[in-house]
Amino acid sequence: MRLVRVRERIATAALRAGRDPQSVTLVAVTKTVPAEVVAAVWQMGLCDHFGENRVEEARHKILEMTRLLHSHGKTMGGDSPAHVCWHMIGHVQSRKAREVVSCFDWVHSVDSLKLASRLSRYAVEAGRRLPILLEANVSGEPGKYGFALGRWPEDRDQTEAFFAAVSEILALPGLQLLGLMTIAPIVPEPEAARPTFRRLRALRDALAERFPTTDWPHLSMGMTDDFEVAVEEGATFVRIGRAIFGERPPDDMRPAASNI
Repeated sequence: MRLVRVRERIATAALRAGRDPQSVTLVAVTKTVPAEVVAAVWQMGLCDHFGENRVEEARHKILEMTRLLHSHGKTMGGDSPAHVCWHMIGHVQSRKAREVVSCFDWVHSVDSLKLASRLSRYAVEAGRRLPILLEANVSGEPGKYGFALGRWPEDRDQTEAFFAAVSEILALPGLQLLGLMTIAPIVPEPEAARPTFRRLRALRDALAERFPTTDWPHLSMGMTDDFEVAVEEGATFVRIGRAIFGERPPDDMRPAASNI
């Protein structure tokens, strides 16, 4: 099965870098994948973490998967399937923050103070602290989502503006800020993505130095075309879709996420 092969490749890359393979969490990206397939993957014990790009698709899929697993008695109380963790990995519009808080266990793609503030507000209303990662555009690609950090660390003003936003986000009561996320440029060879991953890791290290009382354990980076390089560079989450579920329909392919 392709998912088993992906796990083997993750483990091999981790061992090459002297890392414990268990330190890397595979997030299976289920965009366009039917709930029945996702439920089957979970029931076989192959994956507990699933990622979605769109709130509308995720909401219906999560409800349907909950129904399917309920029908098989696969729950641990309440309405949630046992040990299923849902990650929002796509761009989030601020107006959809309430839905994101209600559907997801993690948000990898927080790209503004405005979005963080709204997520915090709705998380507080829901009586929870939402684990988040900040999306950083460290490659500087125009049109890509994320905090603009393409000139980090050369541009002091850009870097300090980001640190100021981080300081405010850390103070929000409904969020637990745990690291960074990035999407590398689409490149002809995986090795060409390595500088992007190294820049994100260096930014995480700079945050740890600036905010020493906060833990920064996570780097979400690496997708189907480059995840092994990302693991070698310290990824703790890899977001993989095509290598597990095959190609998406052509009309679903978008530049910001086409190499998932």
